[in-house]
Amino acid sequence: MNAFRRSGFFDMPPVVKNIIIINILFFLATYAFKAMGVDLNQIFGLYYVKSEYFQPYQFVTHMFMHGGIAHIFFNMYALWMFGKILESAWGSKRFLIYYFVTGIGAAALNTFVSWISISSIQDAAVAFSNTPSPDSLAVFVREYFPQYYDQIYDKLLAVWYNNPGNPDFINQANIFVNQLLSLKMNIPTIGASGAVFGVLLAFGMMYPNSQLMLLFPPIPIKAKYFVIGYGLIELYTGIINQPGDNIAHFAHLGGMLFGFILLKYWGVKKSSL
Repeated sequence: MNAFRRSGFFDMPPVVKNIIIINILFFLATYAFKAMGVDLNQIFGLYYVKSEYFQPYQFVTHMFMHGGIAHIFFNMYALWMFGKILESAWGSKRFLIYYFVTGIGAAALNTFVSWISISSIQDAAVAFSNTPSPDSLAVFVREYFPQYYDQIYDKLLAVWYNNPGNPDFINQANIFVNQLLSLKMNIPTIGASGAVFGVLLAFGMMYPNSQLMLLFPPIPIKAKYFVIGYGLIELYTGIINQPGDNIAHFAHLGGMLFGFILLKYWGVKKSSL
């Protein structure tokens, strides 16, 4: 998309400029340290609070980590496009507060949703360990980890069905269940998307009738409809939670939610470009 506004790429207020620079430096450092065997995503990405890798500072540092060129490009492009307008309107101090409140708020909501999901999986894992059987393992995997069902069927279920009382199969099944639970808990959340979605929300609320040009399809749309539509898409995709979807949809919604609350608290009014 593109905003109908004239401005050079380097014509940026200080907070937006420095946030983009810091993100780029972290992105380059990720690859540099990876070559030395150090995973910065594991250090600075946000883990579930009961993960062995979790550290409180990750609620901030995850905002500066990205998983690839496309990930950082679209986040920084949106921050540059909309953030510079907001910072120019609000001032640097208020924009900086808004950016971090929405980014940390996004992480908080995502952590809460993860807690609900993982707690449910933990309860199911305990129920399985109390009454292990091939059928209960199949139900557990289909319900929570369907992307791994074929793999576990080939490695265990196919033979376990023929001898359901075998203690070796029961032990192996418990190992698989614990591995899957650990896998769920040890996936880091990275990216500035939560804060960027907060920026999008603020732009849509302040300049609701501004025309944006979508890339796909290439049609103009008012900012308020774009923000509402994007929010509904994130809510839908977050609820259906397709297997293999590695996007933190509720983090995006969290950025928008905390942004909305903060804007209402500040009493920010609509404006025009």
